[in-house]
Amino acid sequence: MTTTTMNTKSAVPAVKRPNLVAVGTIVWLGSEVMFFAGLFAIYFTLRAMNPELWAEQTEKHNFTFALINTLILVASSFTAQAGVFAAERMQPRATGASMKKWGTVEWFYLTFFMGAIFVAGQAYEYATFVSEGITLASDPYGSAFYMTTGFHGIHVSLGLVAFLLVIGRIYAVKNFTHKEETTAVVVSYYWHFVDIVWIILFIVIYVLK
Repeated sequence: MTTTTMNTKSAVPAVKRPNLVAVGTIVWLGSEVMFFAGLFAIYFTLRAMNPELWAEQTEKHNFTFALINTLILVASSFTAQAGVFAAERMQPRATGASMKKWGTVEWFYLTFFMGAIFVAGQAYEYATFVSEGITLASDPYGSAFYMTTGFHGIHVSLGLVAFLLVIGRIYAVKNFTHKEETTAVVVSYYWHFVDIVWIILFIVIYVLK
């Protein structure tokens, strides 16, 4: 009886629980979705109330510049995911000069660089708009534009800080473990989120004039 009971217990598969850090990050990103949904609601409300102003101000956009900046940010999602793949195979750093042998650190450095270019491009666009008289307080369009893109820019900047923290943590630990892998994964979740939000913003602001 005892032997049979023990064999029955050993045959029961262990319950695989979801990673609490990953689940917590996804739940938090859900709240961020609601935050940006509110910003979009403000944007569309002001746009509906000021159609002529929108038609005039959107003509001042440099669509080509914004598209290139957008493509850089979108491409950074792929480099971030490459860093995650390296983390999943427990390869924190490069094992050779080829990009195929890059580790999480190298891919995240590249992602950081591309994200920084995007933020710099956004700052340049802000400076151009200010020189043309479009400011946060100039008119409803300026308020809507800077609020939506500005909050997104803050999120991108926080993502850049997160990448640096992950890279620093990898350098600090002696052994790359599942904890470091999880950190890399959740940061990638956040980065993919801000990329998706920007794609929607780009379509709304620069395409649907």
